[in-house]
Amino acid sequence: MAKGQGKVIAVNKKANHDYAIEETIEAGIVLHGTEIKSVRNGKVQLRDAFVLIRNNEAWISNMHISPYDQGNRFNHDPLRSRKLLLHKKQIATLVGQVKQDGYSIVPLKMYLKDGFAKVLIGVGKGKKLYDKRDDLKKKEAKREMERAFKAKQQY
Repeated sequence: MAKGQGKVIAVNKKANHDYAIEETIEAGIVLHGTEIKSVRNGKVQLRDAFVLIRNNEAWISNMHISPYDQGNRFNHDPLRSRKLLLHKKQIATLVGQVKQDGYSIVPLKMYLKDGFAKVLIGVGKGKKLYDKRDDLKKKEAKREMERAFKAKQQY
């Protein structure tokens, strides 16, 4: 399977809007107790999540995994930092890329692959406001072309 394939649980649409993603890496994630059950139910939100490198380990912060309904006292904090499973070389390349100005590591999507929860993280450069406007113009122009082409085919 290629990167990012499996049963998609959550997608971070804001990441592609705010960042120009240059490279993606698949990472495993360490979950505790009932968190995997909530993930399988699709109760994950990546909107404000980000990745930090601390002590040569990658950590994902601000990712919200809702408490499991039947978890009672075994539930964990929904916004706790979770460790990402990456090789040392991958972490070293991420550190080198993030040291450049304007680059960040953001989670793009979370999915289940072979029964394991995986996170697709991307290294991207933050977009300026004019870049976002330009992307919207291109997207709108593409839509207009498709509409015109579809209308022409009907007649």
